[in-house]
Amino acid sequence: MKRIGHKGADAVVRGNTLDSFRAAVELGVDMIEFDVLRLHDGSLVIAHDHIDAQRREPIPLAECLDAFVAPPLDRVELDCDLKKPGGEQELAAALRERGLLARAMVSTMEVSSLGALRRIEPTLRLGWTYPKVKRGWTGRRWARPGVVAALRVMRARLPRTAARALPRLDVQAMWVYWPLIGRRLLEVARSAGVSVNAWTVDDADRLRALDRLGVDGICTNDPRLFSAPA
Repeated sequence: MKRIGHKGADAVVRGNTLDSFRAAVELGVDMIEFDVLRLHDGSLVIAHDHIDAQRREPIPLAECLDAFVAPPLDRVELDCDLKKPGGEQELAAALRERGLLARAMVSTMEVSSLGALRRIEPTLRLGWTYPKVKRGWTGRRWARPGVVAALRVMRARLPRTAARALPRLDVQAMWVYWPLIGRRLLEVARSAGVSVNAWTVDDADRLRALDRLGVDGICTNDPRLFSAPA
């Protein structure tokens, strides 16, 4: 199981920051996932969305990637979660210029971005993030009954959806919201040569259950969970 730090170690140090990335490395992650957003001026920064970018001064992409070629971040893989279409050319070029293509993956919910990235940089590993959702969709109490019902339907349909989509998308990984992962999905993904990473898992018992189920990677805000006693 690949140990993946969500935004670094967001439960330990504020995520999408170099300090959070370094904390995640110290806690033993194999990969750090962070958000990449194209601002209205065309620049690429490390931020979840435009509201996040306005509330603080986000790290420019170039500064972030420079950190991954120096200790201690040179020890881990990186996943660039591209939040919106646009900036694919710049992102691929920035990874290529720093010699990071072999250690990097770009994941996204945007199918159009996956196609663009495959054309721009055929050697770059890609991940399809599922489902395509908006900010805070699971946190609204009034919406929870509807969300639970929708997740039940999506979980049942996802293996068939994946079987149709994966050959066309030409990705190396699926990044799947953890309640949607079942044994049948894992079978479909493996038959297509695609790994399955679960996001975002912040409970130790759930993490262990997904590990037993056989997911290939688990993304968490709290990498301390990977060494938590059973």
